[in-house]
Amino acid sequence: MADFDIVVSGGGVAGLTAACIFGNAGFTVLCVDPAPPITDREAEGSDLRSTAFLQPAQALLNRAGIWDRLAPHATPLETMRIIDAGGAEPEPRLVRSFASEELSSLPFGWNLPNWLLRREMLARIDELSGVEFRPGTGTADLLTRDAEAIVTLSDGARVTARLVVAADGRHSPIRRAAGITVRTTRYGQKALAFAVTHPIPHENVSTEIHRSGGPFTLVPLPDHEGMPSSAVIWMERGAEAQRLAALDVPAFEEEMNARSCRIMGPLTLASRRTLWPIITQRAQRMSAHRVALIAEAAHVVPPIGAQGLNMSLADVAALLALAEKSPATIGNTAMMAAYHRARHADIVARTVGIDLLNRASMADARPLRDMRAMGLNALYALAPVRRGLMRLGLGARGSHKAD
Repeated sequence: MADFDIVVSGGGVAGLTAACIFGNAGFTVLCVDPAPPITDREAEGSDLRSTAFLQPAQALLNRAGIWDRLAPHATPLETMRIIDAGGAEPEPRLVRSFASEELSSLPFGWNLPNWLLRREMLARIDELSGVEFRPGTGTADLLTRDAEAIVTLSDGARVTARLVVAADGRHSPIRRAAGITVRTTRYGQKALAFAVTHPIPHENVSTEIHRSGGPFTLVPLPDHEGMPSSAVIWMERGAEAQRLAALDVPAFEEEMNARSCRIMGPLTLASRRTLWPIITQRAQRMSAHRVALIAEAAHVVPPIGAQGLNMSLADVAALLALAEKSPATIGNTAMMAAYHRARHADIVARTVGIDLLNRASMADARPLRDMRAMGLNALYALAPVRRGLMRLGLGARGSHKAD
């Protein structure tokens, strides 16, 4: 008999969610990660990015027993605002807002800092008797058999599982061991991630400002030290992003205020800055023998439209549905083939769409920036198209406005 039903390789937000959701469903789970999680905002190496959980992802977190822990810290996202500032000067020339009330009585989503997500998910794992988390331990080797997989851990221990879930990032060792290749697109972009305070309340509005190099995105956070606060992802071409990251605080604040068009008033840096590479990457398959890929092991996209982690949790939801349908045969060939069919086409469509949006957001030439503004205006003007795009963004096809 296998040591565990499931081994999850990777203790990031997606991996910890998978461990919680499968543990809550009654499966025995081991989750490993070579890096101990950092769960303090001020600690060196903490992940200062935030995640906007859209409606389907929130429902999954609720089912995993995590949402009650997260809800007190979550900021609702009730409006998505897109600003085109691609004119001669960095100032808004086109502003379009997409209100969640057009679709339902719920917000589009809820925003939470990544370091806090890890803290609360680990607390949930401590409550689940069938889930074990081993920080500081990674996966070193994988051998699959008809009835089970044998996973060699970095400390030399060996464990068996009926299913191995690769949630171990864009350079996934489990994906490599399973022989699954990836297709990678590089943009020469990087993203600066940090938090700011500002005098104008965000009123639960998430804002993407487009000019060149990539979007400057402000996502609402709870107040910080008595001031309205937002998480910022600022995408630029690599050399420019590195220049910005190296500036002293006064010079950086001057640059970010110009780039934000001061729509929230003067921004004040409220955290350190971290720098992240931007790529699109997609695995050729979502599964192999006794192995399922989720999250960045399967797909990486630029941070546009809150799609990244929400795609990852859609992977977890699809995998859970198949496991619960036939728990006695979890991880077998039929289940792995069904998982690939359930997720691959949607991932291809979303990665292609986000790639196109990112290329449009990077446009430097004025004619291309003008075309981007015209396209946004045309899409917003057509209510059925606008609502269709909003539903697609939520990953909730066929959803309707609540009565």
